[in-house]
Amino acid sequence: MRLLIDRNLSPRLTSMLEDLFPLSIHVQDLGLDQAADTVLWDYAISNRMVIVTKDKDLRDLSVARGYPPQVVRIGLGNCSTQAVEALLRERYDELRHFHGDTQRGLLTLP
Repeated sequence: MRLLIDRNLSPRLTSMLEDLFPLSIHVQDLGLDQAADTVLWDYAISNRMVIVTKDKDLRDLSVARGYPPQVVRIGLGNCSTQAVEALLRERYDELRHFHGDTQRGLLTLP
């Protein structure tokens, strides 16, 4: 599973989670950190990636458009990058199951 990490999360997450989610990328590394959500959406579809975000707009886009791509919304409030990393590690099995489910396009953690 490849993650597309949204601009509202740290770019460091890609290297911090490389052992679980290899070849994941942050939007900043693609030059898409100022791009519209629909551009990220299309990129994720084209590259078969799961969008990880704290953005409610991407959640709403997922509800409106459906799958694909899949969106993981991080529901933690203001928190450290380490807290986001810990959450994704703790919920790894749930994320794998979600990724394999072609009927679900949105997962909110926690």
